[in-house]
Amino acid sequence: MEYRQFGDTFLVRIDRGEEIVASLTALCEKEKIILAQVDALGAVDHAVVCLYDVASKTFFRKEFNEPMEISSLCGTVTQKDGKPYLHLHATLCDTGLIAHGGHVNELRVSATCEMAVRLIAGEVGRAHDDATGLNLFRFS
Repeated sequence: MEYRQFGDTFLVRIDRGEEIVASLTALCEKEKIILAQVDALGAVDHAVVCLYDVASKTFFRKEFNEPMEISSLCGTVTQKDGKPYLHLHATLCDTGLIAHGGHVNELRVSATCEMAVRLIAGEVGRAHDDATGLNLFRFS
């Protein structure tokens, strides 16, 4: 991973073989990013995405091990228990140009990932919500 900061935005290049969630987490820890918006595109050869079912409070997981384009990756960086909390979703396109998407667990870069991490002034935490089973924004 290589990156540069321009004003309130980090432009990040995540390289072949690197995992996107781990790389973004490392950036947030190193640069002390506590609140940001994330946008990215690129290509991966391994992905784990999920769909959350509120009724059962269960994530349904699907793994892909094939060439895929990241048509869109977006999300937020907040804090939970003093650590970066990433909430990322992606739309991935397979070789048949069929789109798959969901909550991101893992994405391994096959060529490159170009990411913009836009800092937001302020701080937003996360708190567990019993009704949904999710860690929701906590404004304080």
